[in-house]
Amino acid sequence: MKAKKFEQAFDDGADITASLDLSKARRVQQAQQRVNVDFPKWMVDSLDREASKLGVTRQSVIKVWLAERLEATTSHAPLQRTPKVATHR
Repeated sequence: MKAKKFEQAFDDGADITASLDLSKARRVQQAQQRVNVDFPKWMVDSLDREASKLGVTRQSVIKVWLAERLEATTSHAPLQRTPKVATHR
């Protein structure tokens, strides 16, 4: 498919995935690298409680919170805290 036709199909909202070679697709700046971090027990317990409230894994909470902090640091914007989830006791 020629580029003009491809662009027109995309602009028209057509499904263009059949025209893509997804075997070579990659997410820019998303390569994974494993790191080990030691946390105090109270911190792990707090992370687990938060993850349980949100219905996600501990790793997800850590990733989101670190990403929020790093984005705020690099943009020099004030840190926006993740809203607390209401709990029913």
